[in-house]
Amino acid sequence: MTLFPVSAVEALPEGSFKIVQVGKRSVGVYNVKGDYYAVLNYCPHQGAELCKGPVCGTTLESNVFEFIYGRDQEIVRCPWHGWEFDLKTGTSLFSEKVRTRSYPVVVENGTVHLVIGTETNMEETRV
Repeated sequence: MTLFPVSAVEALPEGSFKIVQVGKRSVGVYNVKGDYYAVLNYCPHQGAELCKGPVCGTTLESNVFEFIYGRDQEIVRCPWHGWEFDLKTGTSLFSEKVRTRSYPVVVENGTVHLVIGTETNMEETRV
């Protein structure tokens, strides 16, 4: 397990993100409502820089002619074709089979770190 320092906690406030280069990987690290998540900056559809798309929410399951907006700031939308991915898991909103890679993030000594090279359960390591 390798910890890659991303930012001081105060430099990555709630609702913000930072794209970092880790070797050949470009990764977006997001502060979503005080929790940190990271996804590969690559859309599996046609290779767009996923993390340059807007961070938003989505419409939730509802009755006919009813639109309920939810999951604000938990979704990243590809800037090319609008494919949407859950920032917490990397899973697309339209199919559990389509996803972008997600990475665990930890906070140690006031610094946000990306965890590279581990198969550890992400929920156990996320702060």
